[in-house]
Amino acid sequence: MSPPVFRFAPSPNGYLHLGHALSALINFDMARAAAGRFLLRIEDIDQARCRAEYESAICEDLAWLGLVWEQPVRRQSEHFAEYRAALARLEADGLLYPSFESRAEIAALIAQRDAQRNWPRDPDGVPLYPGSAQAASPAKRAHRLAAGAPFALRLDMAAAVARVGPLDWQESGAGPAGETGIVAAEPARWGDIVLARKETPTSYHLAVVIDDARQGVTDVVRGRDLFWSTSLHRLLQALLGLPVPAYHHHRLVLDAGGRKLAKSTQATALRMLREGGSTAADIRARVAGD
Repeated sequence: MSPPVFRFAPSPNGYLHLGHALSALINFDMARAAAGRFLLRIEDIDQARCRAEYESAICEDLAWLGLVWEQPVRRQSEHFAEYRAALARLEADGLLYPSFESRAEIAALIAQRDAQRNWPRDPDGVPLYPGSAQAASPAKRAHRLAAGAPFALRLDMAAAVARVGPLDWQESGAGPAGETGIVAAEPARWGDIVLARKETPTSYHLAVVIDDARQGVTDVVRGRDLFWSTSLHRLLQALLGLPVPAYHHHRLVLDAGGRKLAKSTQATALRMLREGGSTAADIRARVAGD
């Protein structure tokens, strides 16, 4: 029987903070307790914001915490061809369509609809895509693509959900309302999500399910803020025929105002705490007590 595989997957667009430390330590400790493997993955899709210095800092911070991971490290920027292949498969199945509205145009459409009724939001509170692109003829879409217009590739959520039927996942942690055990997936709550853009060959949601499958990840352990994203991930796994890991969503480290930490919160950056005299044991104790 193969050992379980855990992973920590930060983005190198800033310095790690206490919230990252909690997630990395939980993954590392769970892997060690299960005699499993611990992987580090660098999620650097956003080439405009990701920087080599941040990747180096990630490795320095994790090593300072006492973590050891397998080599080589998987970098998403080295696997864009895999994500394009997955998109091509979804497109061949008739599940993708291009939308050409700018963010400002989408906001204006939503404002119009909000004036008539409260427009639905996704689990993160973001208004759902209003769907005007679906009314465009295939010929018009083809013309705009041929003309080089900017676009987003969206998943036809209704068609995708109809194709796979009901889905669920095994949760050993807990969701925002204490959800645990067998959790029913609700991908339709996210609407027609963007899976790629003209300038970016994949989204986080598409890349993460492909990466987990390619790396043989058996246990996805991450913050509770990603709990309902699992509904999308289960849908994409089903559409692409990918294996389904077990999921564990853990508590978040919050700031004094009760908000999730952000990389812009320099006071909680691990390198700042280290320079201020904190030890790795101090960090463990601090996140254990939050």
